[in-house]
Amino acid sequence: MRILVVEDNTELAQWLGRTLRKEQYAVDCIDNGVDADFALRSEQYNLVILDLSLPRMDGKEVLRRLRGRNDMTPVLVLTANNTVQSRVAELDEGADDYMAKPFDIEELEARIRVLLRRSSGQASPVVACGDLNYNTNTREFLIAGQTLALTPRERAVLELLLRKAGTSVTKQALAQSLFSLDEDVSTDAIEIYVHRLRKKLEHSTAKIMTLRGLGYLLRPAGNE
Repeated sequence: MRILVVEDNTELAQWLGRTLRKEQYAVDCIDNGVDADFALRSEQYNLVILDLSLPRMDGKEVLRRLRGRNDMTPVLVLTANNTVQSRVAELDEGADDYMAKPFDIEELEARIRVLLRRSSGQASPVVACGDLNYNTNTREFLIAGQTLALTPRERAVLELLLRKAGTSVTKQALAQSLFSLDEDVSTDAIEIYVHRLRKKLEHSTAKIMTLRGLGYLLRPAGNE
């Protein structure tokens, strides 16, 4: 899962980036509204953490432009202005959630999980395909109740495929969910991760199918 942090407080942004990367998210940090608007037009994110008080273009305008493009990427607003009027205004502008500074990182992580579940159309924290289960709270994969050992990149690929189980996912979408702006995006690497995942899912009823020209699809075995 790829997250964009838009925050002009360098220390806070770096701390958020380090914390979320430890939780196996790919994170980009941008410190102004103009660059954030460009990134949101040119890149694909699963969630945006958006400060309102930004140089060059404020967060409200970044949010208005995002929703004006009918982009439904979840947005969690961070602000020091915690008045009722401010909260209502930002929610009405299209924000999905709202947290006042200072905030507790565990609560922020929980709200991120909720927003990612909601954007995937999932009410339960546990996502399943065949006997493969993924707990979005603990970030743990299980096959028939047994923990599945995965590298961070394998985990990221499988998480996106599982969240979109039954729907094709392109190599480019998988690559964008894995790599931040300062990394080389490699669709060739996706083939390697998928190959490794297929071997690790050999004894599972969840299978990764290749759809020529479309990408990959995770579905229960037997659903031909």
